[in-house]
Order: sequence, then structure tokens, then C-alpha cells
Amino acid sequence: MVIDRDDDGEDEGEDQGNLSEQSVTELSNAIKRTVEDRFGLVRVRGEIGRVSRPRSGHVYLSLKDEKSVIDGVLWKGVASRLAVQPEEGMEVVATGRLTTFGGQSKYQIVVDHLAPAGAGALMAMLDARRRAMEAEGLFARDRKRAIPLIPRTIGIVTSPSGAVIRDILHRLSERFPCNVLVWPVAVQGKSCAPEVSAAIRGFDAIAPGGPLARPDLLIVARGGGSLEDLWGFNEEAVVRAAADCRIPLISAIGHETDVTLLDHVADLRAPTPTGAAEKAVPVRTDLLAALAERRGRRLRGMERYLARLRERSGQAARLLPRPDALIGDRRQRLDFAGQSLARGLRERLDRHRRAMAESAARLRPATMQARLREAERGLRTVAARLSPGRLSRMTTERRERLRNLEAALGRAGNLSLTRRRDRLAGLTRTIEALSYRRILDRGFAVVRDDEGRVVSAADGVTPGDALSIEFAGSKRLDAVAGKGGRPRPRPRKPAPAKADIDVPDLFDDF
Repeated sequence: MVIDRDDDGEDEGEDQGNLSEQSVTELSNAIKRTVEDRFGLVRVRGEIGRVSRPRSGHVYLSLKDEKSVIDGVLWKGVASRLAVQPEEGMEVVATGRLTTFGGQSKYQIVVDHLAPAGAGALMAMLDARRRAMEAEGLFARDRKRAIPLIPRTIGIVTSPSGAVIRDILHRLSERFPCNVLVWPVAVQGKSCAPEVSAAIRGFDAIAPGGPLARPDLLIVARGGGSLEDLWGFNEEAVVRAAADCRIPLISAIGHETDVTLLDHVADLRAPTPTGAAEKAVPVRTDLLAALAERRGRRLRGMERYLARLRERSGQAARLLPRPDALIGDRRQRLDFAGQSLARGLRERLDRHRRAMAESAARLRPATMQARLREAERGLRTVAARLSPGRLSRMTTERRERLRNLEAALGRAGNLSLTRRRDRLAGLTRTIEALSYRRILDRGFAVVRDDEGRVVSAADGVTPGDALSIEFAGSKRLDAVAGKGGRPRPRPRKPAPAKADIDVPDLFDDF
């Protein structure tokens, strides 16, 4: 049997035999108690490595420096109270206790409090986030909207129990009372950023014309506090909700020296919540005074303008001649013309009345019938004298005879009515005796071509010509010329025109 001894000369085999056996769990629990007793409260500074947030609400992370890494865990209750949520690369100071996790033979720190390692670390992280969002264009000036002059409804996102909401409502009631909708949110802690972003998007989702009035302006307000207290308004969710909002937004976070990322993306930044109320609405009394002043200026301007018009019209009136001088002469001419017109109309009416009376005296039914009978007899006498041969040989002699007849009738106007009637009857008998119709009664006929001209010889007819033959009693017969006729060597001469019968006007003597 060989016995090994250690440096102290103690018998190692004998000590091993005296040790009691332990299970793995017993040993792990013994180590756990030893570590927790020895490191019950520690404060560690380091950089956050990986960060894991499972659905349970706990936060798992790792703290590291240049050489070592230690795991850490924040239980759900602790993580919900953090003002600044842990992010990878953030330098923090973690306060808690060491413990072991027997399931993996690992030790870790259970964090009870986590804070950035000084304001410089937070500011560095804030500056990096600001530069990234600025490069994305979220803070561009052309994205900012104008604040309405007189909003009808204002939506306020803030804590309902703080002094901020009372200050805003008081200032609004003093300056210009209007409708106010308050969306209560937490203004610090872990729930601050989700609730504020949800409130902004909720106001923006209200449809115009619905049962709930859509705000014309939003105010996101919070009182003063440390950088950690205001950190919720630096979260990306809040900044993007404000950038996507279609309603003009005023940011009033903290005091005048406090600047958050929400201030950069908002359409207007107010130094304090009270200042936000002052920027949101004008002073009603000032508006009324300004309106009264403008009304007075407008009235005075109108009076001056009317006075200038009156002055100019007076000057122009002095240069123009008087209306009586312009139209007096024409008015007098019109009066004279009216008098002459009335007198002329009366004279003309009297003249026409006399002429009508004379015509009415001559145009009696008995007189007219007698004249018509005499005229009919005269026409019959003239027609009797006109034979077919004479119609084709009407000359100047006939016209001279007719003119003599007219002269005779004119001279006969001085004769008595009986002598004129006898003379007219004689002329009528003469015309009837000379009429070609008396010749037709003896068995003769009158041949006319298609144009109604009398055909007196066969030379005036060619075969195929349409002819009209008139017999006694005004009976007519249409015929076509046969081949017995000879063709004309020359073009057909125009037939002599019907002789104009100058019938004397039997009414001239009357």
C-alpha cells in the first residue's frame, strides 16, 4: 500500500476516507449559499452586452469589461420600474446580489437597481440616437406643420393627477376657452414610452366628423425632472409616433433647459407646459381689441376714400356743362316737332277722309253694276272686231285706232249716261262681230303649236310636232303633225307676240 502525502506531510488518503459523499445538487446548493452569503450585496460597473427580453417580462443581460463577462437578470418587477431601459453598449452601474444557477453550473448577478454610469453615458447614448434619427430626416424643418390660430379642440397627453394638467387648463381658460380632451398616461418609468406613443396614435386615429371631436392640436406635457425621469420621451417609439402624427403637436417636456428627442420632432417646442398653453391659443381679449382696431381702420379708410370720390366728382361736375344747356335746344325742337306732327296727322287724316268720301260716292252698287255692264258691252264690241287674221297682223294702226277710241270715250264723258251706254253697246257688237269665234261657227278651226302660237301655214309644222286644234264652242283637239309637212330649212322663227290690246279704261269718265 502506497501512501501519498502532501507538502505538509499529512496523509491524503486518510483525509479522503474521512470525507462524506455529497450529491451534485447538495454541492450546488452549498456553493449557492456560500456565494450568496459572501456576495449578498454588490455594485458592479460595466458595459451591457447582449440583452434578452422574453415574454415573461424578465430581462436577461450580460455585463462585461475588457477581460471578463458576468451574466445578470432583472426580474419583471424591477424591470418595470427602470427609468432607462438597458440597451446593448450602454455603460451602467448594477446593484444586486450574486447567486448561482445550478442547472448550468453558472453564477449570475440578480440586479435590483440599474442606472447609467453617470449623465455622460446617457448623454452619449442620447446624442447617438439623435444623430441617427436626424440622418433619417425625422427632424427636418419641412416636416413641421403650422399651429392653427384658434383650435376648436385640443388634445393633451399627460398625467391626469399632476399639476401640469391644472396649469394648462387654467391658462387655456384665461386666454381662450376651448374644448379639451385629456389622454391620461404615465410620464416616467417603463410604461411611459408605450402609453405616450399609444396616446399620440390614438388621437391621430380619431376620424373627423365622428361622435368624438378630432383634436386640431396636440400637447404632450410633463413637469421637470432628471434625465432619467424624462427618458421615456427620448424613446424611439414616442419619437416615431410624433413623426407619423398628422395633427400639429406641441412638446412641453420639463423645464426650459430640458431637451428631449420629442422636442426635435414636434412641430413646436414650448419651454414649459404653461408656455405650451400660451402658444396653443391666443388671448381672446387681444383678438377682440385687434378686430375692433381693424374695424375702425377700415371704416376710416372707407370714409377717406368716399371723401376723395366726392371731391373728384365735384371737380368733374364743375367742368361739365349744365344738363339744361345740353338738352334745352333739343327739347324745344322736340316740342315743335310734336306739334307739327299732330297737326300734320290731322291734316292727312282729313285729306284721306275726304278722298274716301268721294270714292264711296262713286262706288255705289248700282253705279258699279251699270259701269260693269257698259264695260262688258264695250269689250264684246272690241272682241268682235278682232279676227284671227287681225291678231297675227296687229300693227300700229290698230293701236292708233284704240287710242282714238279711248279719246272718243274720253270726249264722250260729257254726253249723257244714255248716249254712253248706247255707244258702249255698239262697240261691244262690233267686237263680237269681228271676233274669230264667229268664223269658227262657220266651220273653220284654229291650229296652234305646243307653245300656243297660231299656225297659219304648213311651212311652220314639221312631222311629229304637237298641235292643238280649236273648234267652235271652245272645243279643243290635240294632234301630231304627219309626214305630209315639209321640213323647215331654217330654224323656227319666234312667233309674233300676241298683240297688245289697248282697252280703254271705261272708268276714266267717272
